[in-house]
Amino acid sequence: MNITVAWVGKTKESAIQALTDDYLKRISRYAGIEGRAVKDEAAILSLARGERQGQRRKLILLDARGKQLSSEELAQFVDREQMQSLPLLFAIGGADGFSDIARREAGFVLSLGKFTLPHELARVVLLEQIYRAFTILKNHPYHLGH
Repeated sequence: MNITVAWVGKTKESAIQALTDDYLKRISRYAGIEGRAVKDEAAILSLARGERQGQRRKLILLDARGKQLSSEELAQFVDREQMQSLPLLFAIGGADGFSDIARREAGFVLSLGKFTLPHELARVVLLEQIYRAFTILKNHPYHLGH
């Protein structure tokens, strides 16, 4: 399985970059993964459509209006998606979120909850949850349940 996590804007905090790098490395034990900073929503949509690299991706937008999943439900989602031929593209938008056009193009819209999080922190939370999903699937003790 190949996963791309894309976010709009450059990373301002070195601590966020360190956590991003750490979780990307952890996830790489289970799946191909890359983190990518992009300029704007158009760049995310271009990635999803495969306009530059020739391979479409299933676009999963992070948006407050999306579906909230538990860690176990995210693991089930990742497990189901491993059966599909499209790589996954998790996308975190800019300060204004995503347009209706992007939400219509998305294969899934995911919410991290009702909290408002800074985009850089949302990225770390998402990466941690993707890592947790793989540890759940592999019965790794990282996820102790409740």
